[in-house]
Amino acid sequence: MAIEHNYLVNGNINQDISPFDRGFAYGDGVFRTMRMKNGMPDSWPQHYQKLVADCAVIGIVCPSAELLMSDLQQLFLTDTIAAEVQSTHQISVAKIIITRGEGERGYAPPAITAPMRVIVKFTMRQYAELNYIEGVRLHLCAIRLAAQPKLAGIKHLNRLENVIARMEWRDDAIFDGLLLDNQDNVIECTMSNIFARFDNHIITPDLSQCGVSGITRQQIMGLAKVLKSSIEVAKLPLTELLQADEVIICNSLYGAFQVYQLADKTWSPQSLATQIRSLLKHD
Repeated sequence: MAIEHNYLVNGNINQDISPFDRGFAYGDGVFRTMRMKNGMPDSWPQHYQKLVADCAVIGIVCPSAELLMSDLQQLFLTDTIAAEVQSTHQISVAKIIITRGEGERGYAPPAITAPMRVIVKFTMRQYAELNYIEGVRLHLCAIRLAAQPKLAGIKHLNRLENVIARMEWRDDAIFDGLLLDNQDNVIECTMSNIFARFDNHIITPDLSQCGVSGITRQQIMGLAKVLKSSIEVAKLPLTELLQADEVIICNSLYGAFQVYQLADKTWSPQSLATQIRSLLKHD
């Protein structure tokens, strides 16, 4: 019988993370979180392409797709076996972390580094049925996202803005928090990207100054013809978002949910999120 482990470090079950690792010391690295079905990652080509691109921005050589896939198959072997034996879908979550590796004290990275890779296995969260029927409620976060074009779009390990934002609420009825920039433009949520529909025109915020560009956001942008809508990347002031006919949020784990409430604004249940989940095969 296979022995189940929760994480691998450089492909090993017994390796520790060094206190000299630059990901631990400085957040010098990137990560991806993905849905695993029967031991295999959904949308793996897109996830890996984004991982490579994010690593390149900060000058890290990303491990090969073959190496990472080997780690995933090793860690999620029990899911694969269970799916075959029980003839049922096994849904889990994988987080891939890539750091620059070890270095001496100081911000300057070593001339030569050996990137570290960590794969972590999580149980898939069970989302409330009402999220699918009515949608979700958002908190309007007080913290503002700072502009940093060099890092905009990538999922780096420096996520203190999101941590502080998530500390703003304890109400379990709130699903996520909406994040704005310093000019009150909508950017994203703490764990989601966002879209606003105005008739048959859909806007997703410009992330050229800050925010994370997720692969589900990219996939939805590719569905414009199927959704019979135009989709535009543009600045989206909060005042404009509140005038939208429909608002949805998305990530690679739950697919898409409609927003039914933000501050004093409410939206009635509509169909866009359901359509998108169906197209993404998240229903």
